[in-house]
Amino acid sequence: MAASPALAGAVLGALLALAAPELTPIHRAGYCAFYGDCGRNPEVNVSLVSSNVPCLYNQPAQLATGALLQLLRSVCPELVRGDNETRVCCTLLQLTALQVSVALSGTVLARCPSCSRNFANLYCNNICSPDQSLFTNVTRVVNHTTALGVPQKAVVEYQCFYSQRYADAAFDSCKGVRLPATGGYAIDTMCGIYGARLCTTQRWLDFQGDKNNGLAPLQIDFQLVPNGTQPGDGIEPLDERVWGCSEALSSDQQPCSCQDCAESCPPVPAPPSPAPPFRLGAADGVLVICVLLFGFFALVFLIALMCRGKKKKKKMKAAPAPREGCAVQLGTWSHLFLADVFRRWGTLVAGHPLPVLVVAAVVAGGLSAGMATLRLTTDPVELWSAPGSQARQEKAFYDEHFGPFLRTCQVIVTARDQRPGVAYDSVVLGAKNFSGVLSAEVLQALLELQEQLTGASVWVQEEGREVTLQDVCYAPLNPSGPSLADCCINSVTQYFQNNRTRLAMVATQTVGKETGTVDWHDHLIYCVNSPLSFKDITALELSCMAQYGGPVFPYIALGGYPGSEYTQAEALIITYSLNNFPRSDPRHKWVLSWEQRFLELVRDFQRNHSQNLSVSFMAERSLEDEINRTTGEDIPVFAVSYLVVFAYIALALGEYTAWRRVLVESKVTLALGGIAVVLGAVFASMGFLALLGLPSSLIILEVVPFLVLAVGADNIFIFVQEYQQSQREVGETREQHIGRVLAQVAPSMLLCSLSEVICFLLGSLSSMPAVRTFALTASVAIAFDFLLQMSGFVALLALDARRQEAARFDICCCCGTEKGGPTGPGLRVLRPFLSHFYTPLLLHRLIRPLVVTQPDVGPRRCAMALVWGHLGTPSPGLGTPSPCLGMRAGLGAPSLAERSPCRHQDSYMLQYFSDMNQYLPVGVPTYFVTTSGYNFSSPEGTNGICSSAGCDDNSLTQMIQYATRFPNVSYLAIPATSWVDDFLDWLNPTGRCCRIHRFGNLTGQFCPSTSNDISCALGQCLNATRRPTVEEFERFLPWFLHDLPTLQCAKGGLGAYDTAVSMDAKGTIMASRFMAYQRPLRTSQEYTAALRAARALAENITGTLRQVPGTDPDFRVFPYT
Repeated sequence: MAASPALAGAVLGALLALAAPELTPIHRAGYCAFYGDCGRNPEVNVSLVSSNVPCLYNQPAQLATGALLQLLRSVCPELVRGDNETRVCCTLLQLTALQVSVALSGTVLARCPSCSRNFANLYCNNICSPDQSLFTNVTRVVNHTTALGVPQKAVVEYQCFYSQRYADAAFDSCKGVRLPATGGYAIDTMCGIYGARLCTTQRWLDFQGDKNNGLAPLQIDFQLVPNGTQPGDGIEPLDERVWGCSEALSSDQQPCSCQDCAESCPPVPAPPSPAPPFRLGAADGVLVICVLLFGFFALVFLIALMCRGKKKKKKMKAAPAPREGCAVQLGTWSHLFLADVFRRWGTLVAGHPLPVLVVAAVVAGGLSAGMATLRLTTDPVELWSAPGSQARQEKAFYDEHFGPFLRTCQVIVTARDQRPGVAYDSVVLGAKNFSGVLSAEVLQALLELQEQLTGASVWVQEEGREVTLQDVCYAPLNPSGPSLADCCINSVTQYFQNNRTRLAMVATQTVGKETGTVDWHDHLIYCVNSPLSFKDITALELSCMAQYGGPVFPYIALGGYPGSEYTQAEALIITYSLNNFPRSDPRHKWVLSWEQRFLELVRDFQRNHSQNLSVSFMAERSLEDEINRTTGEDIPVFAVSYLVVFAYIALALGEYTAWRRVLVESKVTLALGGIAVVLGAVFASMGFLALLGLPSSLIILEVVPFLVLAVGADNIFIFVQEYQQSQREVGETREQHIGRVLAQVAPSMLLCSLSEVICFLLGSLSSMPAVRTFALTASVAIAFDFLLQMSGFVALLALDARRQEAARFDICCCCGTEKGGPTGPGLRVLRPFLSHFYTPLLLHRLIRPLVVTQPDVGPRRCAMALVWGHLGTPSPGLGTPSPCLGMRAGLGAPSLAERSPCRHQDSYMLQYFSDMNQYLPVGVPTYFVTTSGYNFSSPEGTNGICSSAGCDDNSLTQMIQYATRFPNVSYLAIPATSWVDDFLDWLNPTGRCCRIHRFGNLTGQFCPSTSNDISCALGQCLNATRRPTVEEFERFLPWFLHDLPTLQCAKGGLGAYDTAVSMDAKGTIMASRFMAYQRPLRTSQEYTAALRAARALAENITGTLRQVPGTDPDFRVFPYT
């Protein structure tokens, strides 16, 4: 290991020998390597800042005086030695340009003072150090002639030697600095294709010295010299003091905060991890215990059954019947009372069937007319969230202050299996593998689709106008008057600004001794690794920013990639963000109409490219549309179901004694009447509740008719077949016969219906709107069904009995055959099979225990229902048939009303959800919302929120950052964006973000960073780096929120924060939000746990901020996601 420094020194010596030593022959303290301005670098075609280069000058440093010395104190204070002792290797013009460059980086790095100072010192030493020649070696110059004709040598490339310790320390002080607007790291913008994850000291410096990055005016070759090594030839690597990020620059300044510097963080104990699921071995512990308990009780049941069977074989003396208790006597009396009431009622109705039918029809029809006022709720939020619930109250607060959340239209494109990937060897960026979907052909197809979508228009009939994308799109950087180019569209083609010409660009580039061609592959490789770049490092010299001006992060535009190998993505994702409007706003129809056009165009694209591409898609309206569509498609199913039940009732109720009496003994009319009673009960209940102002839902339309049909059909069978089996007594009239039969079955029907109504009424106590309205509708429908059966259906049975006795044909009662009763017992369809085969088998002493103890209760209930419900066989211990069994069978066994996710396999949303789950491993955003009552403008209030230097360790953003360290518990992965932090950086006087016109017609007004007006010179809003006063805070905040971010000032709040702060007319902050991101969530349990964790974190933050002086006791922070 001892030979390593010597080896490194030999290598560096060889590099010096290869360089042109005559350009910097003197390496001595007090000497420069270059000095002055030699104009623009002819080798830089596109530059985002000035690309002027220095002149070759290997002579003593110059004395700094006057304006140069004054500016040096501000920009590079470490180089100042005294009024007559300070020497530099830069002119005032060079130092001014350096000031602009330092201001650009300072905007991003100023939140961490030591990093900002260290980074500025790198360039201060490179450009102005009086000992510049000691660590600088010019390697390449070009000829330059001044305006006066004086020939000069312009420096276009040089070597810069740093000690490894110095460079590493400077890098370490900056690598943790955050970008609050993105939640990422500032180093992401300063390390090219490597980003923060792969950035190292060498790569960081190499990017700073790359002339192709759009910021460096010339090429700098940074050489890091191992500690204790001398390159030779008089070179001494720069090894100045570096401030650690946890160090304060002075006694009146603060070190970097915990969010920007891990060394500044207090010890944070890890919260307890969630308890692991209970397991016994590899099996679910709860399931194992349930199985064991079931087996135990089944065994006890079988043993008891066997013991009972043995006891029955023994002869026992008859014991006297026990004396009946009060409860039994009360039950007997109530049963007899109800039987007497129903007997009288049945006799009355059977004696006057037509008036009863008319009254029942009028009442049911009148109530059903209330459906004209029916309000159908389809909004999932209105269905499943109670208006008074915490979630709804928080949503209402959020919508009031920030508006409804954005609408999303998304397309996911993947390649078919036959499209292979390709390997691409970039002359600039090295070898990369490209997936089959990342091909020029597919990108051109995506551009074609986006051009169609961008140009799509739709006529809105209600508004009488044509709506285009720019009318409804979200335009973060131009919200007041957006053009199509301002619309927020995220896709991989946005790396080329959705421009076909740029996608097809090709250029020749030489790197070292290798020359090759660069095209869209090279630009894409660069942009997916450095999405915040305004210019790539290829000869294409294209920006990575989207057409609308914002960045396109690869995890939003690409999916299905391994690790961070974005070029191997299996899916390309296009996302259109649209404004959302309240349903009462006319613009809500605009966006719905445009989304419909979006779906039509994407369907056409899917159909045209079905052979080589798999396309899934959705719009914000898709889910509601699909629910409505499937409901409409279910209507034929409902109709067929009722027809099947009708046919079954008509067939099963008939007793056929002879072929000539088939039309007389059929029960088609009675079956139709029974179905009409059920439908009348359903419609009457819905109309009645609509008149009371209760909204309905698709769930009610789909489920309640089948629920009432299950109850109604049971009652029909019980009543009719009991009447058929009962023989008329001597001297008994038909009406009295019907009354007697009704007295036998109606009490059990009443009690069962009453219990069902009570059960559903208890369900209506739920706060969930969908459950409450369903339960209320079901309870009222069952009650109406019972009333209509006791009136209308009894009357129908009386008329049908009268018709049959008169030998009139069913349906066509005007015709008939000769009078006369049946010649014998009638032929029934199901009774013989159930009586002679199914029931004996089911009740066999060996089969019965197996049926009772089997885990699947659905078939058991169905079997019991068929026996007790259809046959009307008296249930053990009841004495009369029980319609409850039939209803439970309808609920326990699979029915046509059940909504299975597999039923509608034709929905395009299924493929979208599958692709989203597979290709979008991105967590959802979570907003931490503050209510009114907090004073952001006071220094204490500001420090309680921010996370930069000088902020509280337990501030809002800092506590969220702590939570992101433990994503397994907090479910948070990315810290919150913070408008307070960026506002403080925006106010920093070392930059040019916040400036005021000092004179002229605009005196006192805001001066944007792009303005070069002389009235803005020295017009910084603050004269020092400090917290703003209350007056300054309230004055400058609106300027910040509406300032467009630019290269000169990347901290402008427009787009990122203009909607994150809600203020009243007086400028008081009524609400604000801070957006964090959760880790990817897959299951509903994870979503619930994530919300629970976010609420717990918000409660802790609320408790902390209420301790800040001046905070309202009712102030709170809550998560909204």
